[in-house]
Formats: sequence, structure tokens, C-alpha cells
Amino acid sequence: MEPGATVRTCPFDFADGLEFDPQLKQLMTEEPVSRIRMPYGEGEAWLVTGYEDVRTVTTDRRFSRSAVVGLDYPRMTPEPIIQPEAINVMDPPASSRLRSLIAKGFAPQHVERMRERTQHVVDDLLDGLEASGSPADLVQHMTSPLPMTTICEVLDIPEAERKQLRSHAWTMMRIGASGREDAKRSKAELRAYFAELTAERRANPGDDLISTLAQARDGDDLLDDQELTVMAMVLLITGQDTTSYELGNISYTLLSRPELFARLRERPDTLPQAIEELLRFIPFRKGVGIPRVATEDVVLSGVKIKAGDIVHVSYLTANRDAEKFDRPHELDLDRPKPAHMTFGWGSHHCLGAPLAAMELQVAFSTLIKRFPGLKLAVPASEVRWNTNSIWRYPLELPVTW
Repeated sequence: MEPGATVRTCPFDFADGLEFDPQLKQLMTEEPVSRIRMPYGEGEAWLVTGYEDVRTVTTDRRFSRSAVVGLDYPRMTPEPIIQPEAINVMDPPASSRLRSLIAKGFAPQHVERMRERTQHVVDDLLDGLEASGSPADLVQHMTSPLPMTTICEVLDIPEAERKQLRSHAWTMMRIGASGREDAKRSKAELRAYFAELTAERRANPGDDLISTLAQARDGDDLLDDQELTVMAMVLLITGQDTTSYELGNISYTLLSRPELFARLRERPDTLPQAIEELLRFIPFRKGVGIPRVATEDVVLSGVKIKAGDIVHVSYLTANRDAEKFDRPHELDLDRPKPAHMTFGWGSHHCLGAPLAAMELQVAFSTLIKRFPGLKLAVPASEVRWNTNSIWRYPLELPVTW
């Protein structure tokens, strides 16, 4: 049978702790370029799993993100989460212009200024953890509130409005079919909110990230009103979602393997490298994200992908590719800094990655220093996990110290 001849149904709903999805592992081993069906959307798609093939799809101009706009493409969520004006569905050179402008908001001096705010938030949250007494829930006291609080501090969003914004972001990521209308409403309300907020910041800029982006120039070029609105919306969603879940996942991984927590306590200078390896190793989401469309016929690993075909990539499997990483299914904190794909690749590598990395480093360096005896208060097997969105993370982490 020719590669790609079999069409597999891929719900991508595996959520057994942080174990690697066995279906993904099977595909990457047996058929690295596979034909799949997904829970929502019309027709079929290709799934590309190997590191080099993923790199090709994410960097080769023959694969277009913008071509998915308006399509009912195969996906995991009932409502497409993309915004037509968002940078994450643009192709170069249009995306290059926006990336150049947006990158100015994540310049080293701005990230350092954000570090001060992040440290303040972390200190306040860990004060609350300590005051609550042992045992306590680390998710409630740190991993859940920290990213939302930090990104809202960085965007200067009033505290009274944060809970509703987080609810909208969460609703958009749910995978249940019954949530389609709620997801549409949440997306519209988030957009309306940020349209008003960004207009105000453009007229009366402060020292927040939205104001920085509103004023960022490349010659005479700057973000227009719609671009700024959608970028602020994307920052809120991605700035709190991914980091929040990775905070919980990394916490669980370190606490369920006490020797790793002890090593970082004794060698705090190794934390940045350790975080990179943890980001590579942990399957922090399910399945796949936003696909691309092949604009002409392309052959990947001997499989012909035809012009017009939908192509998904899996960063999760790329991070476990044995041809790229020695012992890929082992967690090795001494591994030389790997070029992992957790923050994407190519023209859609996450521009906020420096902010996320800084936030993780501040959180864990402070947590380990203040609570050197931190440990799980329950067996790791009793930790409850999220099962109803595209993200994988612990719902609670009872800890003692």
C-alpha cells in the first residue's frame, strides 16, 4: 500500500497525564507523512511528523498559512480560532513587515522591564501560597494566575476586567461541539474589547506593551488599527494560555521526579537549559494547530502532497524525532540546548517566546529558592488533568513544604 493511502481518524483527545499520545507515536514511527480526518472541518488533511519535514513545511513558500482563511479546514475545535488579520495566518512578506514591527515590543530592554513586573507578581503570589499554609494548591496559587496576571500587567489591563477576558480565551479553546456558538461570541467580544482598548492606547500611550506596539515604527510604517487590535488579542490568548499550562506541566514534572527538583535546587545556574529541555520533552497540548495549504505539488519523505491539499504539522512529534534528538523520549536536563519546536518554527515562531522563557525562569528560580522542600502532597497518580480543551495540564497540584 502506498504511503498516505490509508486515511486515519485522529480525534487527538489523548489526555493521560503527560504521557505521549500513542497514536502520534505510531504515526511518527510507521507513517511520518499520514492522511488524516479530524473531529471538525471538511475533508481530509496531511499530518507531517518528522523534524526535517516539519521544518520544510514551516519555512517553504510552497506552503501557505493565509490560504486557510475562509476554509472549513480539518481541526480540533468546533469554531476556527484564527483571525484573518492576525500575523499567525499571514505569509511572508506580509508577515515579515508585522514581525519586524512587533519584534520591537519584545526587544531586550522591554523584556527586562517586563521581568521586574513578573518578579513582583511572582513574589506576591508566593506570599499568598506561604500565607495559606501547607498543604496548598500550587495551581490555584501560582501556575494558573501568574501568566494571566503577568500578561495583563504587561498590557496594562485593569484587574476588574481580567476574569472575563480569561473566560473568553478559555471558551475559544474548548473542543466540545456544543461550544461553537459560545466560541463565536467570545471571539467577537474579545475583538470588540481590544478594538476599544488599542484605540485609547494609541491616543494616550503609556509604558505598556500595547502602547509600545502602537508606536513601533519601521521607517514610516506602523501597525494599523485592525492589526494592533488583533495583535493585542493574540498576545492575551497566547501570553497566558501556553505559559500557564507549561507552568503547571513543568511543576508536575519536577515534583513527580524529586531528583530533578533537588538538582535545580543545588544547581540553580542550570535552570535556563533545564527549562529548554522540559519544553522539548513535555507534550503540552493535543494534536495540531493551524494548518497550511500546499500551493503546488511537493514531495515529503517520498509522499506526494498535491497543490490545494491541507497540511498539518506536529511540533510534538518533531520534538521527539530520533533522527534529531538522541534518546528523544528521555528527559535529560544535561542535554545541550535543543532547537525544540515548542514555540513553533520559521515565519510563525512565537514572537513572545522571550517573554515566556523569562516568565518561566523567574517563576521557577523564585519557587525553588523560597520553597526548597516543596513536594507533592498526593501520589502523582492522583493528580487530576484537564480533558476538555486542546491543552494538557494538571487541574490541581496539592503541595507541602
